[in-house]
Amino acid sequence: MPNAENSSHVAKMLHRRAGTLRPGDPLVPPLVAASAFLLPGEPNAPFGYGRWNTPTWAALETSLSILEDADTVIFPSGMAAIAAVLMTQLEHGDRVLLPSDGYYNTRSMAEKYLTPQGVQIELCATPDYGDKDFTGFKLVFVETPSNPRLDVCEIADVARRAHRAGALVVVDNTTMTVLGQQPLNLGADIVVASDTKALNGHSDALLGHVASRDASVLDAVREWRTLAGGIPGQLEAWLVHRGLESFELRYERMCTSAGLIAERFLEHPAIVDVVYPGLPTHPAREIVARQMSSGGSLVGVTFAHADAAEQFITRAEYVIPATSFGGTHTTAERRARWGDEVAAGFVRLSVGCEPTEVLWQDFAATLQELS
Repeated sequence: MPNAENSSHVAKMLHRRAGTLRPGDPLVPPLVAASAFLLPGEPNAPFGYGRWNTPTWAALETSLSILEDADTVIFPSGMAAIAAVLMTQLEHGDRVLLPSDGYYNTRSMAEKYLTPQGVQIELCATPDYGDKDFTGFKLVFVETPSNPRLDVCEIADVARRAHRAGALVVVDNTTMTVLGQQPLNLGADIVVASDTKALNGHSDALLGHVASRDASVLDAVREWRTLAGGIPGQLEAWLVHRGLESFELRYERMCTSAGLIAERFLEHPAIVDVVYPGLPTHPAREIVARQMSSGGSLVGVTFAHADAAEQFITRAEYVIPATSFGGTHTTAERRARWGDEVAAGFVRLSVGCEPTEVLWQDFAATLQELS
């Protein structure tokens, strides 16, 4: 669960406006639907034009910066955040290492748009990062736990060795969130995340962010956002800020439920395999204990065949068949349908905020029908 430092950051984030409020002011930042602002004389006002910055963006970025303990820039999606980092940090002749088992769109984007620009792409499975030689790489991109197989590598070890080789380290922290894992404190240079998932948590807005303690990195991605015009919507930014208000509570319920359910899945005859970073059976359990404050809210469940997996998803009353994850509702999908290199019966289960025992009883009844 979130540690003492994280909890302190959450409290600070929740009350950051308290010292600035006047009688009658709203407790939460207002949604400012404006594209133009009063800008007399020299253009040095905090807000001037909606493609540069807005009060609604600033409110969310300030709150995220408190949680990340680092400067933060928001983007209209997690992929927009990833693209901003890759496009601003890599150029012709550079080598970049990407996870072969991570989110496939990261690889697709790099192969389609970076390769033609002369950037050399190399792939590596997440568990193999511990033995990888980073010599000659400009950027090492890490996704741990990986999506969807929940493999893990040690961020601190990767950062030490990558820095000795002169490489930047980027960590996609979407699966764990800043409450479950803090890559910047473990030595990473840059964090990217899809805030569409657990941070927002309500399945109603797309957003992403980049966080770094390197001012040059943040200046570059912020300029990319302005010049490329890939900017967040005001409503989406406001909705994600709304999600932050309950983020810690939701995340704690989700992770607690996921851990309990994963343990019970291990003992059920209808299930072939269970992967969950918080289980003692996870191959990287020692690394998990060092760098993660929970096992997360995702569970990988493998059934004997695709039909059994689909029956579990469709028969369970409190499971919604959907892609994406991290919402208040429990969702699941058979990832082989997208071409992921997993067993046909592998299901990525995103545990939501339903009462834990009620959710388990639903799962148990469904599994009994499949046995």
